Order: sequence, then structure tokens, then C-alpha cells
Amino acid sequence: MTAVESRPAGGGTAHAVKAVGECSQVPRNPGERPFVARVKAFVALTKPRVIELLLMTTVPVMFLAAKGVPDLWLVLATCVGGYLSAGGAAAFNMYIDRDIDALMDRTSQRPLITGMVSPRECLVFATALAVGSTAWFWFLVNPLSAMLSLGALLFYVVVYTMILKRRTSQNIVWGGIAGCMPVFIGWSAVTNSVSWAALVLFLVIFFWTPPHYWPLSMKVKDDYARVGVPMLPAVVGNKVVARQIVAYSWVMVAVSLLLQPLGYTGWFYTVVAVACGALWLKEAHGLQARAKAGITGAKLKEMRLFHWSITYVSLLFVAVAVDPFLH
Repeated sequence: MTAVESRPAGGGTAHAVKAVGECSQVPRNPGERPFVARVKAFVALTKPRVIELLLMTTVPVMFLAAKGVPDLWLVLATCVGGYLSAGGAAAFNMYIDRDIDALMDRTSQRPLITGMVSPRECLVFATALAVGSTAWFWFLVNPLSAMLSLGALLFYVVVYTMILKRRTSQNIVWGGIAGCMPVFIGWSAVTNSVSWAALVLFLVIFFWTPPHYWPLSMKVKDDYARVGVPMLPAVVGNKVVARQIVAYSWVMVAVSLLLQPLGYTGWFYTVVAVACGALWLKEAHGLQARAKAGITGAKLKEMRLFHWSITYVSLLFVAVAVDPFLH
């Protein structure tokens, strides 16, 4: 399971290896790597913007599990542990993918590519975060949350990054399971168990992930094609991608409405879920209509759905947190 042995499916392997070799061998003395810039680089390894979204799905679930305000120290401990765990997974991802990151426009300024962090430093950092986060959850939250966190990290690093990403166009579908795990972690942190409510919200994120990520992939599909990563928009046309986006969107919205009949939420969450789901479906069908019409480039407006997807999940989970006070 040597990370550097992983190669893009298809062409571009030799160029990728050459590029990452050149980047990692750039001489860097301490004067070229100032302390503040180095700190920022290590923070960048954890993909903080992605982690913000993961925590956004963790904390509201804790409110739902507690049926009100959970222990705030527990919330803080869970958030810190979640950041360390997700950050470790992200750092491992950058270590493994440094060959293709060197060739993709949107990843060409990552710390390993610029040389601000060496591959060895990244690997040590990622390992420390993985071990530290597991211990943190085990001793400060509970063992179940620790195991769920470690499982999410291993799934993202091994199953998604090392196995699926470069081999199948369904990579983000199954790889997205790792991004669903914060829901279970948030619930288990409060109750030391899992529940049907946690499973429903897990499935919401599972079906949300592909139509969230595929619009972004549509915009940068040339990047993926260049390095041989078979992200769906890089291997099929916009019409097919848009059709799948719509299918996943309908299932996601339907699943999001299950909490109320199962007795976990009341009217407030349901109103928010229906309203936000309707707006989502409007955007998804709009993207499909433009794709069917053969529209490409900026007029396809695929990023509208991407940006709305972040707003959608934020509003939905805020409703998850607020509903216990109105239920």
C-alpha cells in the first residue's frame, strides 16, 4: 500500500511522475520557507474550507441527538477531533495525489507542489493527525466516535483516494461515504450510539455529494481528463452528467423528508427541507435543460448548482439544530 505507486488511469503517468519529481526536488533552504508561510502551508494541507462543511453537518446533529443544547465542552471536543481527523485524511490525500496535483490547474499551488512542505513532512503530519484524532476522540468523547472517525479517515484515504478515484467514474459516489460519517460521529458523541435519524441524515449527505461535486467537475473536467482521472464529467457528456445529477437530487430531497414521519423533527425542519429541496430541484432541472440544449462554457452555469448545494446543506442542517427547540 505504497502511496507513490498509485498512478492515473490512462495517459499522463510519465509526465505526472516527472512533474512531481521536479517539484519535490526543488532546493528549499530555511530562508525560502519562512515560518508564517510554512504554518499556512500545513493548515492548507488540512483543507480547512472542506472541514468547515464537515463540521456544519456534525454540530447540528448533536443538537438533534440531545433534543436541545448538548454539552458545549463535548461539542468543542467533537469539533476539534473532527478537524484533526478530516485534516489528516486531507493531508494523506495530498501526499498520495501529489503526482496529479502537479498537473491540474486547480491544485498546482498546493503545498507539496510548491515545495513549501516536503512529501516526508506531509506524511508525518498526516500520520500524527490520524493517530492524535483517534486518541482525542477515544479519551475525550467516546470509543465509538473514535472508531467511526478512524473508519472515515481510512475509507477516504484507502478506498476513495487509493482505489476508486483513478479507476471508476463512480469514484465520488462511493468515496463520498467518508464525507457522510460526521453525521454518525455527531450523533454517537452525544448518545454513544447511532439511530435511524443519523442514518437518514447520512443518506442525505450520501445522495447530496454527487450532485454537489459533479457541477464543479464539469467546470474542471479538462483537468481530470489531462491526468487520466475518470471523474464522471471527464468521461461522459454534459447531458448524461446532468441527468444523473437530477436523479440523485430527487432521491436526496425525498430522503431529507423522512425525519418528520419517523418522529425526529417537526414542522420547522420540514418546511425548510421542502423549500430548500424545491429550489435545489429547480436549479438541477435548469442545468439539465441547458445541457440538453447543447449549451457549454460559461452559459452552462454549472457552478450555480455547486454554490447552491453548499447553501442548501447549510440551511438544512441549521434547521436540524433549530427544530428541537420548536418540536
